[in-house]
Amino acid sequence: MSVVEQGVCLDTYGGKVHIEWDPGAAVTPLGQLPFFVAFLKAGGLYNPWVSDCPLWYRSPNAPSKRDVLGTLFLSILSGYRRYARVSGLQGDGVSPELLGMSKVVSEDSVRRAFLGADAGACSAWQERHLDFGSGPLLYEPWILDVDTTVKPLYGHQEGAEVGFNPSKPGRPSHTYHTYFVANLRLVLDVEVQAGNRTAAQYSRPGLWALLDRLGRARWPRFVRGDCAWGNEGPMRECEDRGLDYLFKVRQTANVRRLIVRLFSRREWVDAGQGWEGIESRLQLTGWSRSRRVVVLRRRLRDDVALVGQGKRGQLEMAFIESGDPLAKYEYAVLVTSLSEPALTVAQHYRDRADAENNFDELKNHWGWCGFTTHDLKRCQIMARAVAQVYNWWSLFVRLAIPERHAEAMTSRPLLLHGVGKLTRHAGQTKVTITSMHGKEKKSRKILLAVGRLFQTLDSIAEQLTRVERWRWLLSAIFRKFLGGRLLRAPLMLDFSG
Repeated sequence: MSVVEQGVCLDTYGGKVHIEWDPGAAVTPLGQLPFFVAFLKAGGLYNPWVSDCPLWYRSPNAPSKRDVLGTLFLSILSGYRRYARVSGLQGDGVSPELLGMSKVVSEDSVRRAFLGADAGACSAWQERHLDFGSGPLLYEPWILDVDTTVKPLYGHQEGAEVGFNPSKPGRPSHTYHTYFVANLRLVLDVEVQAGNRTAAQYSRPGLWALLDRLGRARWPRFVRGDCAWGNEGPMRECEDRGLDYLFKVRQTANVRRLIVRLFSRREWVDAGQGWEGIESRLQLTGWSRSRRVVVLRRRLRDDVALVGQGKRGQLEMAFIESGDPLAKYEYAVLVTSLSEPALTVAQHYRDRADAENNFDELKNHWGWCGFTTHDLKRCQIMARAVAQVYNWWSLFVRLAIPERHAEAMTSRPLLLHGVGKLTRHAGQTKVTITSMHGKEKKSRKILLAVGRLFQTLDSIAEQLTRVERWRWLLSAIFRKFLGGRLLRAPLMLDFSG
């Protein structure tokens, strides 16, 4: 091995290779980012999000608001979950310019950015832009999923309390109370609360605040939740407000008595996917009235596995083997104000399982398990910031791949990653992309089609307001579901609040 000028010569299995560094080249690992930035600009999403942010600096040496939010945006988009990884963006010579930034700021600047910010002003800013993103969609029939997930904590954070934590029992945590547009993978809002505040009673104020903010015209067809919601408080509030609901009921003693009473009835009907269903009325202790319930059962054809604790406290599993004619069933009981038949109600509740996929993606592929600070205020701000970027990226990916939702694990390598080199000549700026994805031809075809769509929108943009452009773009994103028609949203309504 001999050293050469400005580099080194290395002996590899492919022969000798001369290595040089070009520190002046403007390159990025996010080579296909220009398409996403063009999407944000076409929809009028990014610039208003930056300009409306209640973040102000008085020191002449402080970074600009646009640089701080741009660095935060790129960190979330890249899949980072720690402030410490922000420094990995500082060698990117292309992405900051695409967002109108002057530089990538340090991790400390991002971490401390909202330390002195007003919590109420930040909440209003983030809620306003989350509402704008989904606003035109909510005039179509839709379902609201409410659910809670746990974020384990490992330091001394405000609100770090021991509560329900199935993956790490006894570990302090935060709880994320979340409201989704069902099956579209869009977050309407998220609230970060202490780890011991997992019950539905802590979600209900946020739910009604969200619905009041949206306005009656954009309310869902019904609200859907798990057994934490199948009690008097949530159901009575829904009934008082004229909002339908579908919740699961815990199998208490009285619920089990109902199951026993219905077991031998002949009215059981097919409820799909191996389940049978039957309707009844039920009024539990603490309920103010009797309500419609749908009892579901499914026969278990395999041996049953039981898990318990052994003599030393370790988990042990054993199988109960039994053959016919002994039949084994699993049961679920749903309480609802819907009038649909049991088959439809059962399918509605099975569709709720998609909310768990949302949590899996947001926690493992985005930043909901990270960006932790000592104070709860900044954890709340970061949770909503991650939800905002997640929504934007999900909509962009659905524009490119309209037939299905593609998670970040597959969509980022396909539509975002690639070596991009920026060059300038004769007043023209060019980004040359080299994709390393195995489906590079498919990626290029998809993104070229998206680019042509933006050109079409640009040709008519002068005639449209910001809200109208976003309505037009959302109609293109969901063209598969809408059959090519425009969304029903009013043309002149300002979704930005």
